[in-house]
Amino acid sequence: MAQSLIFYTNPMSRGRMVRWMLEEVGAPYETRIVEYGAAMKEAGYLSLNPMGKIPVLKDGEVVVTETAAIIAYLADRFPAAGLAPATSDAMRGVYYRWLFFGAGPFEAAVTNAALKVEVPEDRRGFVGYGCLDDVLNTLEAAVTTGPFLLGETFSAADVYLGSQIGFGLAFGSIEKRPAFSAYWDRIKDRPAAVRARAIDNAMLPEDRRI
Repeated sequence: MAQSLIFYTNPMSRGRMVRWMLEEVGAPYETRIVEYGAAMKEAGYLSLNPMGKIPVLKDGEVVVTETAAIIAYLADRFPAAGLAPATSDAMRGVYYRWLFFGAGPFEAAVTNAALKVEVPEDRRGFVGYGCLDDVLNTLEAAVTTGPFLLGETFSAADVYLGSQIGFGLAFGSIEKRPAFSAYWDRIKDRPAAVRARAIDNAMLPEDRRI
C-alpha cells in the first residue's frame, strides 16, 4: 500500500517536532526536504502552504499546516498511539490547554524576547501572554506538577511544548530553570525522540546538530 503521509520539512526547523510525533505514532511517512529560500516560495509549495513555511503534512488529499495543528492531527489520526485523551475525557481540556499555551503565549513571548520586542507594562493586557516572566512561571508550575503535562500520562502536548522547552534550553531563548531541565530530561530520551533527532541530525553538519 502506498504511503499516504507526506512530510515537508527541513532539519533546522520546527519540523523536528513533527518528526518526533511521526515517530511516536509509528505510521509510515515520506519525507520531502524543502530548502530555505526560493524553494519555499515556489508555486507548487505555495499551493500546499500559501505562507511559504514549513512544516506541512499531506495525508492523502488533506493538507495540515502549523506545527501544533499537525501534532494534534496525528494524535487523533492514530489513536492507538495513546497520545491524546479521548474527546469524552475531561483531561482533554488539560491537553488542549497546554497545546494552545505552547502555540500561543509561549511562542509569542519567546519570539518577542528574541527580537527584543518589549511590551510596556501598561500595555501587557493587549498581548495574549502578558510578559515573559508570567509565561515562564506558568510553564514551570505545569512541568513541576507531574512527570508530564497530563500528570502520569505522556501526550502529544509533551511532544510539542516539551520540544519548545528543549529548543529554548539548547539555544538560550528561555531561562535554564532546574524544573525545565528536569522535565526535558524526562522526555528527551524516549525512543521516538531519539530516532527523530538521529534522522534530522544525519542531514546536518556535525556543528549544527541539536
